[in-house]
Amino acid sequence: TLSTPLDKDVTLVRTAELEGRAPPDTLVVHENGRMTYRGNDIASAEAFLQARPEDGREVVRIVPDAALSATVLVDLARALRAAGAQRVVLVTERGLE
Repeated sequence: TLSTPLDKDVTLVRTAELEGRAPPDTLVVHENGRMTYRGNDIASAEAFLQARPEDGREVVRIVPDAALSATVLVDLARALRAAGAQRVVLVTERGLE
């Protein structure tokens, strides 16, 4: 997401002391495209969404491996949207720091 610069008078909250790890409700996508959720293999975007509770389908968080092909990531995001996700959010290293 691109946004305008922050107001110079705003000081951001520091989270450096927090333990950085993927939230438990994220879909992890490995370098080879294999998907896991809470340590379990996921066969497809559709299977992932169908297994989620109704209120957990609107926003899907993905933790992609840094070496994952951008094409694979974009295709996955499209498949998730086609399966019913309203938003697909990428969780990055900076977001976990």
